[in-house]
Amino acid sequence: MIELKHLKTLTVLRATGSLTATANSLYLTQSALSHQLKDLEQRLGSQLFLRKTRPVRFTTEGKVLLDLADKVLPKIQAAEQELANSKHQTTGRLQMAIECHSCFQWLMPALKQYQALWPDVTVDFLSGFSFDPIPALAKGELDLVITADIQPRHEIHYEPLFDFEMCLIVAPQSPLATKSHIVATDLIDQTLLSYPIQRNRLDIVKHFLQPAGIEPLEWKQADNSLMLIQMVSAGMGVAALPNWAVDNFVRQGLIISKPLGKGLWRRLFAAVRASEYKHHYLNAFFATARQQCQQHLQGIKTISPNKTPLID
Repeated sequence: MIELKHLKTLTVLRATGSLTATANSLYLTQSALSHQLKDLEQRLGSQLFLRKTRPVRFTTEGKVLLDLADKVLPKIQAAEQELANSKHQTTGRLQMAIECHSCFQWLMPALKQYQALWPDVTVDFLSGFSFDPIPALAKGELDLVITADIQPRHEIHYEPLFDFEMCLIVAPQSPLATKSHIVATDLIDQTLLSYPIQRNRLDIVKHFLQPAGIEPLEWKQADNSLMLIQMVSAGMGVAALPNWAVDNFVRQGLIISKPLGKGLWRRLFAAVRASEYKHHYLNAFFATARQQCQQHLQGIKTISPNKTPLID
């Protein structure tokens, strides 16, 4: 029934003492101002001020609203100022979780450049292997999560960074090395190497094997990308990794990279709390990450920051 514009109008009317001056201060026509005040009085069923006095005299009901305005409007103004300041702040905390060790290849140079530009932002990170980081982000235990695994939540904003292709890497001597692309049934008799995370969180499982109802012969785990690549090169199994993470090793002839089906493309995001994603220091991180990736990663596709995210 009572809106902020009504409270603001009444405080201006008290300050100016006349309807004409109030209309001018609020950039309204006198007709529009009169309509607003009459509408409010009709809603309340009470007259708020005496119109033929100069300066205007407020009724008891009008004084009640003025008391309310004096309490509410300063709090609204303070909150608006705090929100505005937070968007422009140069200090902050980035407690990060990275769900894929392959990200370190571009993340470390990006962080080095970022911290040179934003020295007052404290940056720390940990692996996302041992826990589910998105709930931790929502609770405030983390500030940013690098992930390709979207868990739609209204309090989380997923900022797109780039698109990449998940490929299957095999040893040069593997029979799979001669295939033009990999189908799910090719992995029935294979040892699949992966990071130590739940299998249902792996892209190759969620988007390639599971839809086909296929389970590999055996599973083995390794803690980082380099170890996975070395194990594949030694013929100990096959692994699914981003195209940009294996490009250098493919060019050296240590491994062979093959498309999964017609191409398993994924999107990498920086997940942050929705209430904070417009903060300048976070947007600076998004921009720095995109710049580093565009300059140094092979085979990725750049995307617009406003691109609608892929939802699993």
